[in-house]
Amino acid sequence: MLSMLGSLVSALWAGLHPRTLLLGIIAFLFVADFLKKRRPKNYPPGPRRLPFVGNLFSFKLEQMLEAVEKMVKKFGNVISLEMGGSPIMIITGLPLIKEALVQMDQNFLSRPLPPIRERVFKKYGLIMSSGQLWKDQRRFALMTLRNFGLGKKSLEERIQEEAQHLNEEMEKEGGQPFDNHFKINNAVSNIICSITFGERFEYHDSQFQELLKLLDEVMRLEARFRCQLYNIFPWIMKFIPGPHQTLFSNWERLELFVSRVIENHKKDWNPEEPRDFIDAYLKEMTMDANATSSFTEQNLICCTLDLFLAGTETTSTTLRWGLLYMAMYPEVQEKVHAEIDSVIGRWQQPSMAFRESLPYTNAVIHEIQRMGNIVPFNVPREVTVDTNLAGYNLPKGTLILTNLTALHKDPKEWATPDTFNPEHFLENGQFKKRESFLPFSIGKRACLGEQLAKTELFIFFTSLMQKFTFKPPSNETPSQKFRMGITLTPVSHRLCAIPRA
Repeated sequence: MLSMLGSLVSALWAGLHPRTLLLGIIAFLFVADFLKKRRPKNYPPGPRRLPFVGNLFSFKLEQMLEAVEKMVKKFGNVISLEMGGSPIMIITGLPLIKEALVQMDQNFLSRPLPPIRERVFKKYGLIMSSGQLWKDQRRFALMTLRNFGLGKKSLEERIQEEAQHLNEEMEKEGGQPFDNHFKINNAVSNIICSITFGERFEYHDSQFQELLKLLDEVMRLEARFRCQLYNIFPWIMKFIPGPHQTLFSNWERLELFVSRVIENHKKDWNPEEPRDFIDAYLKEMTMDANATSSFTEQNLICCTLDLFLAGTETTSTTLRWGLLYMAMYPEVQEKVHAEIDSVIGRWQQPSMAFRESLPYTNAVIHEIQRMGNIVPFNVPREVTVDTNLAGYNLPKGTLILTNLTALHKDPKEWATPDTFNPEHFLENGQFKKRESFLPFSIGKRACLGEQLAKTELFIFFTSLMQKFTFKPPSNETPSQKFRMGITLTPVSHRLCAIPRA
């Protein structure tokens, strides 16, 4: 009986045409893909998806903002997408964002870990970690940042000193056109470097400039199409050359830099007198040395990289947008100059004590953040348990994006949503807070460095406005075009920093 069955199977196999076999395999894969990804009842609406790749080809990355805007109009405030096998939901509107990130925060507290991030950071760090590991690292980071000056006069003085260095670098350009990208990056990065590494770096330090360029490149590369393909097909893409391989190489070089700094710290480290974040972390490692502890050297490297990346990229990008907007809106720049001159004068150093007395300048900084829109869909979250939101069922493991772009451009909230207008943050000449303004996110996973970023933005921007008038080169027209990466950054441009008489 068994021999007869074997002969029958052999005969059928021999009679199959290769084309028939291939079509059968493809059909099987399509059915398997459909069954695997059947949507639950009350699943959010969204555009049609393709098998295996989902909505990967539904729109180009650089057109994502416009594409999502059209989808919101068509499908509503909860939209479903799919990238490869990963379900994605985009949540729009302040009530839903607050419901998800504040009222139901335990269901949305985790971070997704795409293959690229898993390869680089494993489960470690401050930004993309989850669970108890994240809680321990965030608690320690907040405590340590406070110990090293966060919210204190000492850190503000450090920012004031760096602002003077940046002004001196700008003066060296003699009012001629230049790209301010890495001067601003260097200045902002020096603040977080002084906290994490215990030192600042000169603007002509070639090694540090190379480091900043690596950081800029990883921010740009991670959003490239082939890097997104890696997140869908990592088992294939790891063997294929392309920008994703450059991305991994750059991250390795950044990790190596941090590792060397840590090794140098160990040579003259005194646990009783920690000098910076690395020293404090090394001490925590010795005090919490059990096998289950999350305080390990690998986590130290990842947390330091996270602080370095977040503490450099977001604030420096916002400042670059700010100077570009000042060049594009000279009437706004003139009002900022007039307010600073009347309140601070030309020679007194700007400090946070002046912020309430500079409502227009403060409003301009907030409008820069609103218009710059540097993290348009917030840092992603992941649904930790099957959840119902606005009547829709969101399965566990769904990636959640909160639509800050729509929030910051909502015509119901902003008088001129697509125009740079500081009046959005003014009422009867006084600064006005806006509930629909969430550049630092909201809830328990809101930006760890919000207070630091606000201090840096105010002091750096006010110091630059006090000393310079920013204008476009005579033969160049400034543009609001952006480069899509992990953040939205201005395309490469030049400005003239003309010293004020």
